[in-house]
Amino acid sequence: MSDVRIVPRDRRDTLGEGLLWSAREQAVFWVDILERRVQRLTLADDAVTVWELPDVVGWLIEREQGGFVAGIGRAFAALTLDPLTIETIAAPEPEREGNRFNDAKADRAGRIWAGSMPFGCDRPSGAFYRLDPDGSATRVSDGYTIANGPAIGDGFLLHTDTALRTIFRYPLHDDGSIGPRTPFIVFEDGWGNPDGMTFDAEGHLWVACWGGACVARFDPAGRRERVIALPTSQITNVAFAGDALDRMFVTSAAERCDGEHAGALFEVDAGCRGVAPYRFKG
Repeated sequence: MSDVRIVPRDRRDTLGEGLLWSAREQAVFWVDILERRVQRLTLADDAVTVWELPDVVGWLIEREQGGFVAGIGRAFAALTLDPLTIETIAAPEPEREGNRFNDAKADRAGRIWAGSMPFGCDRPSGAFYRLDPDGSATRVSDGYTIANGPAIGDGFLLHTDTALRTIFRYPLHDDGSIGPRTPFIVFEDGWGNPDGMTFDAEGHLWVACWGGACVARFDPAGRRERVIALPTSQITNVAFAGDALDRMFVTSAAERCDGEHAGALFEVDAGCRGVAPYRFKG
């Protein structure tokens, strides 16, 4: 695995997730959901900084005005790290006490798309939400067991239910409304289950394969055309980083997984470039 580097640090993630490249900070951020941690890798020197949060944290996305929006518990929250402050923006699931946020992306209009799921991964109580720059949250789809992704293309977005081994495609309209979902990629036996994902600059989709010990690249038609093996099975998220967006980082989980590299953060030579993440405009 000469194209895979294990980022040196003194801990492993129980459930690593939520990768984010910050050009503003020249750093990669990610979370350990179950350990309630936000983590930062500074690319210049591989220094890792950790912040402990009071609740589970599924993801963070930069705000144009500075700071972040994070999925903390079941709420969209404004987050600053130095000093640590948390302020709820919207809490769209007050009645779903067994749920938490899991993964999210911003689109070019500055909206956030985020999925929720039950802690036990055992029932379809999760949903898909849109957070608009005015702070309003809208439930746009329902019935997810393990909401994952999303990835946002030109006029469409992809969102996954890992439990169904399916990446769904939604038409995305300029006003933020979406059309009916259709299956886009259904994982075959031996591929693992689709988890976090991102597009590269060529319009191909990279997917973290939970249980598959790899990241996989799919062409625009949804055909699997490349696989990069990783030395642990529970692969959770993937993102491009660096000024040239040519450094791929991958998170993993030690939960339900043994082995020396379970829960490691990896850097992968993918041989291509990504696209810069959008920021929340609220």
